[in-house]
Amino acid sequence: MEQHVVVIYAHPDDECFGTAGTIMEYRKKGVPVTYVCGTLGEMGRNMGSPTFANRETLPALRKKELEDACAFLDIDLHLLGYRDKTIEFEDRKEVATHIKEVLDELKPSLVITHYPPFAVHPDHNALGAATIDAVGMYDKDERPDLWATAISKDFEKHLGKPHIINDITPMFDQKLEAIMVHKSQAQGMLERMSGSSQDAIALKAAWEKRLGKEQFFIWDYED
Repeated sequence: MEQHVVVIYAHPDDECFGTAGTIMEYRKKGVPVTYVCGTLGEMGRNMGSPTFANRETLPALRKKELEDACAFLDIDLHLLGYRDKTIEFEDRKEVATHIKEVLDELKPSLVITHYPPFAVHPDHNALGAATIDAVGMYDKDERPDLWATAISKDFEKHLGKPHIINDITPMFDQKLEAIMVHKSQAQGMLERMSGSSQDAIALKAAWEKRLGKEQFFIWDYED
C-alpha cells in the first residue's frame, strides 16, 4: 500500500478531471493524498455560466473552489504559487528544485503528474517536465514512483497503451460532484448533463466514457 500520494498538476480542477476517482480510492484505503497545484488558473477564460466572476475576482474565486474541492476529496493542498500560463517561461531547473523541496517535506511514495509533451496545455507540459526532473533528483533507492498522465488525442500513437487503466465508473457521479465544486469552470458543462432528456443522458454518457477511466504511465528513469 502507498504511504503518501502526491498529485502535481498545473491548475485548479486538474486534480478532479484527471485523478478524482483514483484519489477517492486511495482515501478509502486511508492513504494520505496531497494536491500540489502549480497556479490558481487565474488567466482562465471561464467566468461562470452565467457569468459571476471577472478578471479581478477570478483568482480568489478559483482558490476558494480549489480549497473546497480538496475538502470534498479529503486531501491536503499545497500551492506552488506560479502565475497561470507562464510556467513554460520559468527556469525549469529552478521549478524542479522548488518541487523537490516540497517533496522532501511531504515524503511521498507515489507522485502523479502530467506527461510532457502529451498533456496539451503549456503549463501542464512545463510543470510535468519539472516534476519528472525533481523526482529524478532522488537516489534510486529513495525515489518515489512516478505516474504520468497523457491527455492529447494522439498520445497512444506515440506512447502505446498506458500501464495503469483505472476504471472509476462506479464512482463517476462522485467524480462529477468533485468537478462541480469548481463551479466557475464546470457549471455550464454539468448543467447540460442534468435532467432526463435524451440530450442530457447522451452527454453524460459521453463524459463518462471520456472521464470514467483514469490512465497513467509509469515513468522509467532507466537507472
